[in-house]
Amino acid sequence: MDDRNVKIHVSNLRKCFGDLEVLQDISTDIYEGEVVVILGPSGSGKSTFLRCLNRLEEKTSGEIVVDGKDIYAKGVDINKMREDIVMVFQHFNLFNNYDVLGNMTLAPVMLKKANKAEAEANAMKMLKRVDLVEKAHVYPAQLSGGQKQRVAIARALCMNPDIMLFDEPTSALDPEMVGEVLNVMKSLAAEGMTMVIVTHEIGFAREVADRIIFMDGGYIVEEGTPEEVIGHPREARTIDFLNKVL
Repeated sequence: MDDRNVKIHVSNLRKCFGDLEVLQDISTDIYEGEVVVILGPSGSGKSTFLRCLNRLEEKTSGEIVVDGKDIYAKGVDINKMREDIVMVFQHFNLFNNYDVLGNMTLAPVMLKKANKAEAEANAMKMLKRVDLVEKAHVYPAQLSGGQKQRVAIARALCMNPDIMLFDEPTSALDPEMVGEVLNVMKSLAAEGMTMVIVTHEIGFAREVADRIIFMDGGYIVEEGTPEEVIGHPREARTIDFLNKVL
């Protein structure tokens, strides 16, 4: 693993909201093409950690380096950086007044990554990847939760990102829709996309993750392969958590 390119380097990351320390001394490296799943109870700091990786939250102290660049350094164009490190949210964040194609072409056209025709051609390609070509001219209100999340993933792919962050992408879905979203994520993993995923889907984590990070109380309690962390956890806190969710 260590001979691979480090995409994200995190060192001594702390995040406080007032007196509440939500992240406490987080250090880890995420490698190119690696799928890292973050597990842990609610309130353990998982989503805050994820949001610090593309500066949706400002750090309190520590360092985050993406592709060799300190993302908190003076003069960093954070919007430019976010074109390469995209976030897929729990609640889809689609624009209800645009159809699916409009949602997917908005950012590429506004950011001058493509003209309208190029952006639409690329969007149709991405819709094919998530098996939703026939929904191109449908509005979000007419889509199921699973379809909305697949559109959100396809929209993120329209930016041609290097890294994808997923914040509990299936937790707002009905159980029967979870599989269709996880299948799209599995195909991305198979293609070598670097992904950091906060999820409660233990089976998916076991199947897709190269590495599991288990967090609690703002700390990384333990990390390792799925076999190590889910199959043979070492820490009492991890064992207790898994006993409750498995």
